[in-house]
Amino acid sequence: MSNIPLSLEDRVINQSLSLVNTPALPLEDKSVLQIWGRASLKGHVEISGAKNSALAIMAAALLCPGDCRLQNVPSLVDVKRMGQILTSLGVKLERNGNTLDLNSTYLKNSKAPYELVSQLRASFFVIGPMLARLGVARVPLPGGCAIGARPVDLHVRGLQLLGAEVHIEHGTVHAYVSGSSRRRLKGAKIYLDYPSVGATETLMMAATLAEGETILENVAQEPEVVDLANFCRAMGAKIRGAGTKTIIISGVPSLHSVDYSIIPDRIETGTFLVAGAITHSELTLSPVVPEHLTSVIAKLHDIGVKVIAEGSDCLRIIPGNLQAKDIKTLPYPGFPTDMQAQFMALLSLSEGDSLITETVFENRLRHFAELNRMGADIRVEGNTAIVRGVPMLSGAPVVATDLRASAALVIAGLAAEGKTTIQGLHHLDRGYENLEAKLQKLGARLQRVKDEAEPSLIE
Repeated sequence: MSNIPLSLEDRVINQSLSLVNTPALPLEDKSVLQIWGRASLKGHVEISGAKNSALAIMAAALLCPGDCRLQNVPSLVDVKRMGQILTSLGVKLERNGNTLDLNSTYLKNSKAPYELVSQLRASFFVIGPMLARLGVARVPLPGGCAIGARPVDLHVRGLQLLGAEVHIEHGTVHAYVSGSSRRRLKGAKIYLDYPSVGATETLMMAATLAEGETILENVAQEPEVVDLANFCRAMGAKIRGAGTKTIIISGVPSLHSVDYSIIPDRIETGTFLVAGAITHSELTLSPVVPEHLTSVIAKLHDIGVKVIAEGSDCLRIIPGNLQAKDIKTLPYPGFPTDMQAQFMALLSLSEGDSLITETVFENRLRHFAELNRMGADIRVEGNTAIVRGVPMLSGAPVVATDLRASAALVIAGLAAEGKTTIQGLHHLDRGYENLEAKLQKLGARLQRVKDEAEPSLIE
């Protein structure tokens, strides 16, 4: 065996790969979701704040040596975990409904706990703000859904270009800024080999307090990146270009307190649009930002479903006959990988053959087997799924493999004949606030029970 040492990026990738398939620690809740399908849905859906925005913005609150109030924060397992991580670092948190107050004045601990980080991919976001604020950070390589290798090499290379020393030891990333007592990062020009959302957000946060100007090129353009930039700007950061391929950050000495509201969750919105389409139901959804869903709405139109705007922040879905269409996931503004599973469920009941190509995560087609258990006709070859539409799905016991797969199974269960029982609800609880209550309000017949229970049919 060769004794040639691995490069830093090779070690980051290898350690990320070894951890990415480590399952999140199981929750005590052993519930299952039982759905009796074929119920018509009707009514209005109130969309919650965006999970992916909330997690990044909570991390960004570390940049402020004072109080930050976040509004429209969804009540989710992932948000709770991020709160626990911030608390372990010395942040004071107080939650009142969907309002979250954070005080990072006494941020002193530079090491994030492995037992929490291992359960949440977004926890790695804290490395940028901690490094910018303290000049040192120690963060374990992250966990989360096992949907593919998501190495942090882009984050590490970017932090190095900003002047940080970075080492990987025993599964933990050690980063620090040497030199003066102020220990500030230095502005730099950074090109990302891939427009990673995580790397874009991590480096943007790190650069807010750096000396000089930082130019980030080939960055992610997702709405959540723009939301994070807007939050940092509200604290006094100088950032321009968010939402384009180039972001320019002029470092400032410090940031100040802010009261900020999180944007609506575009993936939750898309999920309910698909739920309406697959059950042939007319629904309204608000608050939403329609331009965040351009590719999703366009694909629904192609499939045969009308989505119309009612005012600036409300959408109405009008069902139609479902026709097969091809889908290819791409970074924003392309079709979102986070909607691929839900559309697979929809296309399984569409007339004709569809081709779904997943280009973002290599392990994100595993839900096809569970949909086939319900009577779908789906074949997977590599990163492509061939979906042949069938007349009907049948209820069956199924297991969620990741967050968005869990939503796809719920959607399929709503349309299926008979009862569907979904296990693996810890995935669902990571990303959807009060999903069962929202669906019940629309007329869906479903309930969460302990898996050993066998309740009678909901009346």
